[in-house]
Amino acid sequence: MKLEKGYLFVLEGIDGTGKSTQCGKLEDWFSEQGTPVLRLREPTDGVWGKKIRTLLTEGRKGVTREEELEWFINDRREDVEKNILPALKDKKVVILDRYYFSTAAYQGALGLDSSSILATNESFAPKPDRAFFFKVPPEECLRRIHSSRDTVSAFEKKDYLEKVQSLFDSFNDSFIRRIDGSQSEDEVQLDVRKEIIECMKEGAH
Repeated sequence: MKLEKGYLFVLEGIDGTGKSTQCGKLEDWFSEQGTPVLRLREPTDGVWGKKIRTLLTEGRKGVTREEELEWFINDRREDVEKNILPALKDKKVVILDRYYFSTAAYQGALGLDSSSILATNESFAPKPDRAFFFKVPPEECLRRIHSSRDTVSAFEKKDYLEKVQSLFDSFNDSFIRRIDGSQSEDEVQLDVRKEIIECMKEGAH
């Protein structure tokens, strides 16, 4: 299926909402239709993304919130320049697992100003055609995380995830669609596809 333009679809939500699974399903769906598709994730596997991933698994070790935020922004600049913009220019569908809304929500929950984080990112990062915000109660997310991998400090984490979730809830834009991630994987996927089909119909006019 040849596209008239490129599309950027972003999947967001706290850890354990199932967005990575849905990214994979979407990629398969587009591929089956012969639509050129590129699936990406942030943090990336680039230099800055690797630093962030190490920090997330091994702890801060003296890295401040501000420095961490700078790493996220550097990583995203690189992703936008090297991957996102070229793919959109080539009229591909870009599926992105986390984007600048995650940075605003997670760093915002650490006490930084989420609205200025959004503004900084939107000064260089293209706005998505649709941003899907997956919502699942934090305690259910933690249960999912615990059943799939070993984690620590569940109590601290629940408080933090609730803050992150409330920031996600506060973001408002015409391209944001909220998705109930508590449904079955197939039901969630259908909800997302419906919105994408609608969006691409609009884009064709």
